Amino acid sequence: MSVNILLSILVTSVATYISRFLGVLSSVRIKESSKIFRWFNCLAYATLAALIARTIVFPVGALLEASYLSRILVILLSLGIFFITKKNFVYPTVFSAISMTIINNYF
Repeated sequence: MSVNILLSILVTSVATYISRFLGVLSSVRIKESSKIFRWFNCLAYATLAALIARTIVFPVGALLEASYLSRILVILLSLGIFFITKKNFVYPTVFSAISMTIINNYF
């Protein structure tokens, strides 16, 4: 069993680092203002938004115990902090974890 685990870690690591290496090699020739680069950027943001929405609507694990109201409240408060802090990602991320914990444990 441990050999299978080590083998799967090795295979996934090789696959991850090969794709990253190929990305570094091909990124030299891609202009940031090109249409294909902007398309991939939009695709990445859309995928991230879909994953976040899925986590909020269909939670798994500990988040399953939180109500929809508390999840939406934390999202709205975190978005407010995101814009107040001039689009900084660190503060709303930390705030969302702390506020979700407080709302779920005390309310």
